[in-house]
Amino acid sequence: MARYTDASCRLCRREAQKLFLKGERCYGTKCALERRAYAPGQHGQGRKKTSDYGLQLREKQKAKRFYGLLEKQFKNTFVKASKRKGITGENLLIMLETRLDNVVFRLGFASSRKEARQLVNHGHFTVNGKKVDIPSYEVAPGSIIAVKKKSQDSPKFKEIKEMQISVPSWISVDVQKLSGTVLALPTREEIDTPIAEHLIVELYSK
Repeated sequence: MARYTDASCRLCRREAQKLFLKGERCYGTKCALERRAYAPGQHGQGRKKTSDYGLQLREKQKAKRFYGLLEKQFKNTFVKASKRKGITGENLLIMLETRLDNVVFRLGFASSRKEARQLVNHGHFTVNGKKVDIPSYEVAPGSIIAVKKKSQDSPKFKEIKEMQISVPSWISVDVQKLSGTVLALPTREEIDTPIAEHLIVELYSK
């Protein structure tokens, strides 16, 4: 399976925005964006005038990196979103939010989406009682996501039981049972990811 293997902090610096790819590190003084608030590379500190296309491209790249998708995955998700009823941009964000790896992250069972993707790949979660190890699996309203019983005794998940977790209004969490429920599909107002989805739609509409 293809995946991004370069330094995660370079992505935040390139987008000039925290993408929260490294969990707790992103909130501390070790955050690369706090120390070097300019794009990586030889010309990272140069002043550049950005075209309309450049703005659209950067927004698409930012969305990809927030949710940990590669180009082909993201494009396929956009195509599916464009075929659904409703506003394409909002459909895209809803599909990204309801990916299993993102829901695991939103439930507080992982410190970053990257870690959530790895935990899902390793088969630590069930959806409605069945093991699912596909990060892109799209959960539906009413779905119950839980840590597999064999995994609940690991130090990682024992620590979570001691935590106070705040989750978005479209999901609920039971920390003691290490499970969460998708109450409904998120609305655009409930998605706090700072993405201007209309720019992505404009980019793919060219």
